[in-house]
Amino acid sequence: MQTVVTRCRRFTGRTVVILGGNSGIGRASALAFADEGAFVIVTGRDPDTLAQVRSDLGERGRVFRSDVSEIAGTQALMQQIKAEHGHIDVLFVNAGIGAFRPIEAVDEAFYDQMFAINLKGPYFAVKHALELMGDGGSIVLTSSMGHCTGIPGNSVYGASKAGLRALARTFGAELVKRGIRVNCFSPGPIDTPLITRGEMSDEEIAGFRQMICEQVPMGRFGTAEEAARSVLYLASDDAAYVTGIDLLVDGGAVSF
Repeated sequence: MQTVVTRCRRFTGRTVVILGGNSGIGRASALAFADEGAFVIVTGRDPDTLAQVRSDLGERGRVFRSDVSEIAGTQALMQQIKAEHGHIDVLFVNAGIGAFRPIEAVDEAFYDQMFAINLKGPYFAVKHALELMGDGGSIVLTSSMGHCTGIPGNSVYGASKAGLRALARTFGAELVKRGIRVNCFSPGPIDTPLITRGEMSDEEIAGFRQMICEQVPMGRFGTAEEAARSVLYLASDDAAYVTGIDLLVDGGAVSF
């Protein structure tokens, strides 16, 4: 007898917006949402990776070149989504950057860029998206396990991500009466292009990978697809009684 595997389609008929969905966890989440029936709107800054996501999604979504740190641009994007789609069911704020610098090497430009992209931009993205969201809506913010532990050289990045964790808690309390859930997703060592986008040399990246594999209880990096499954859980009705939490997806790095 032949066994038929039916894919769960928890997001059929829903509109999902992913800010920073053109690579890594964002891209994996975009494809997973689309596979489960959603129409997915993806933003990002890199035209090449956006083109690839556009090809992967086909008629199941569309992409926009957008920088989350440009508040006016985000507001205009939300108005365009409102005009063309009417509403947003799920907002996944995943845009972010990361880099290690000891305090002696941190200047105002580095600090301001990190906070503009990792915290200020996401804050106002939520603000401008709320006009399009209502009862049953879900917001997921990507933080990081970096807000949970003291890692040398991680002060600016960790602080910006700690701010996102705080937003999930406070937005969750503020928006619960409107039927909108807000949760935080904190990935640990996930194998994505973000690892190579910082200021480390190839040798430093190799050493970093080895260190992670030695320190993480599961002994490996997670995959973008594994992380995406956690994002979809928080966004779905499976988590209908869950709001304000921080879901660590880190191979046990913080817990043990």
